Amino acid sequence: MPASFWPLCSALVAFFVSLVAGSRTIAYLRRLKLGQQIRSDGPKSHLGKAGTPTMGGILIVVAIVLAVIIFPPLTHNTILMLFATIGFGVIGFLDDFIKIVAKRSLGLRAREKLVAQFGIAVLVALYASARVGTDLLVPFVGQSIVFPPFVYIPFTTLVVVGAANAVNLTDGVDGLAAGSTSISAIALGFIVYFLGYRDLSLFCGAVAGACFGFTWFNAPPAQVFMGDTGSLALGAALGTAAILSKTSLVLPIVGGLFVIVTLSVILQVLYFKLTQGKRLFKMAPLHHHFELLGMPESRITIRFWLVALVFAVLGLYAML
Repeated sequence: MPASFWPLCSALVAFFVSLVAGSRTIAYLRRLKLGQQIRSDGPKSHLGKAGTPTMGGILIVVAIVLAVIIFPPLTHNTILMLFATIGFGVIGFLDDFIKIVAKRSLGLRAREKLVAQFGIAVLVALYASARVGTDLLVPFVGQSIVFPPFVYIPFTTLVVVGAANAVNLTDGVDGLAAGSTSISAIALGFIVYFLGYRDLSLFCGAVAGACFGFTWFNAPPAQVFMGDTGSLALGAALGTAAILSKTSLVLPIVGGLFVIVTLSVILQVLYFKLTQGKRLFKMAPLHHHFELLGMPESRITIRFWLVALVFAVLGLYAML
């Protein structure tokens, strides 16, 4: 089979792994009583979701890993992608586990989570600086800018951590994060493929396929949640793929929806502090604002998917 078909094949493998193993995984999570802990300060409509199996991100990570390793050879890029994806998945797993077992709705302390995330991201940045180079492609221009290492390493570290947490913030409505990530992964997969990074396109295909398969069970009303296990792993995968393909400056376009959601949280906090207690949105992240306006979750999810699709197309236009 021509190597050009491997990204599609990896997507199909990841999709079917998620689809076939999904029901059994959900049943197993139920037997372990790994149900979602709902925060009291969230939308009241979410209280009915308490007890829904979470940590379904394990299924996503396993599907990605299996889809990648069956298409040899494993390159340095794919090994680093696996390291970042699994590493952030482990951080998310610990966070989810503490939420459920210790009954602490916020999971890991913010400092613990950030130290672990930055530790992995720095290793990714150091590798990229030494093996890939410190130049980045500029969208819409078709040229590269070379950054000095003392700028490149902190910047790329923030790309990985920022991408992981942006996807994490977007995971608040049934089907939203999985569907949006699959759209972004497909667009990024096409970009890196035409840039000559066939190994990275294969990985992006696996991410998209795993997300599609998971969406089968996570679409409203969700039978399972991915938890931080899945959202952190997926964001780290997108961020690392962008770094290794020198497209870090394109990622905010391809993943524009995640940027908007993250900005809504930042603006809410700043506005709250500047106005001494007033709120810019009814609730942040942005999807919760629309929930409190009375919009059904399914409508929010589909409309946000459409926004993600627009940004994905824009990202493709910027690079192809």
